[in-house]
Amino acid sequence: MLSFRKRLALAHVSVIVVVMAVAALGSYLVFSRNVHRELDAALLALAETEMGMLLSAGEGDTVIVHEAPPGPGAPSFVRLDRLVQIVDADGRVLARSSNLGEAQLPIPAALRERLAAGETVFETLDGYGEEPTRMVSVPVPGRTSLLAVQVAGSLDDVNRTVAMASALFIILGGALLLALGAAGALITRRAFGAIDDVVRQAHRIGDANLGERLPHPGTRDEIGRLVDTLNDMLARIEQGMEAQRRFTSDASHELRSPLSRLRTELELALRRPREPAAYVETLRSSLEEVESLTLLVEELLVLARLDAGQERDAVETVSLNQLAEEALRRLEPLARERRLALSLAPAPPVAARFARGAASLALANLLDNALKFSPPDTTVRVSLRADAEANEAVITVADSGPGIRGDEMPHLFERFYRGATARSDEKTPGLGLGLALSQAVVHAHGGRIEAANESGGGARFDMRLPLAVPGKP
Repeated sequence: MLSFRKRLALAHVSVIVVVMAVAALGSYLVFSRNVHRELDAALLALAETEMGMLLSAGEGDTVIVHEAPPGPGAPSFVRLDRLVQIVDADGRVLARSSNLGEAQLPIPAALRERLAAGETVFETLDGYGEEPTRMVSVPVPGRTSLLAVQVAGSLDDVNRTVAMASALFIILGGALLLALGAAGALITRRAFGAIDDVVRQAHRIGDANLGERLPHPGTRDEIGRLVDTLNDMLARIEQGMEAQRRFTSDASHELRSPLSRLRTELELALRRPREPAAYVETLRSSLEEVESLTLLVEELLVLARLDAGQERDAVETVSLNQLAEEALRRLEPLARERRLALSLAPAPPVAARFARGAASLALANLLDNALKFSPPDTTVRVSLRADAEANEAVITVADSGPGIRGDEMPHLFERFYRGATARSDEKTPGLGLGLALSQAVVHAHGGRIEAANESGGGARFDMRLPLAVPGKP
């Protein structure tokens, strides 16, 4: 299969050939018609001149063809090899030019009928003489003894002129075709040369040097936009690779820590005999580590399925009022254990077009995060509203904790990211996956989560879901 470059060049040449062929054919036809028209006009002018002289003569005067008489003077080129003949109503030749000799121009019966009707007739005489001949027959009005004046001229010069013009058109067309083809090939070579440079430079960029970028040509043409697009793609790839490396490193660390603790406890339990109560405590501690590992693996699997586009639940109309009440009811024991209160602000019915399981999981994680960072004897507040302008249903979870530091805000939804407060307090549970998992789940179903700080202190998370329009499924 031909390369794109060759196909483009072939298409370029084909278009040029077709356009030039059409232009050459049109020019040939127009030029040929104009040259023949000029010959016809010259013949007609001579015939009308001869007819005018005949009409100015008397009825009984001798009919003659008016030619320049031979003499010592300069030769006349007025006739220029024109054949002139005057015929009567019966087709008899009354006079002829000297260059006709004893020959005569054809005057068939059909032609005489047309002349008798007053029609000026142009004919091409292919079989007359040694050269193709063009003839005009003009009727003479008002003279009963005369029928017509006939003037003929050779088409040889006309055909030769047309042939020379055709040859000139072909030569000029060929030269123009070569010039345009060469220009097109040069432009194509330069354009594809720039693309080849971009391809070679892109091939040199691999996993080890993803931070490099393609040099910009300094133009805003297609090549410049291509380089900009590739550089943007490289930036996204670099960010994705960096996120993947960070995710792998964090996941390895989070898996290694509970496994190390679990192994240490089991080794200590086997090192020397213990009381049954000590073994039970070791088993209980090991079970907690196993549960932590199980939760981590499950969350990682959910994130992996979301990344692969596989974690999609069926969309339905979900009552957010009911969803919020159920979530608060499930977390009420945990809130009491931490000396916290949960409140749901009264709101009119708000519904969203969303997957119930995804919305429930995301809301549970937001509430769990608020309970982690809220100081005792405070309230975690939940409110609902419909944002008709944005066509979104909004669930807001607000706490009275320390809030979100400015430098932490861009990383809040990154996987395994834990803020300074969580890292400094070993008693704060979590692996740094809750917010990332919630954002991923909500994104996968067409929503989003936004984070901000309350003006009076504390953090606020707005979970925005597609608003359910009454009457629409």
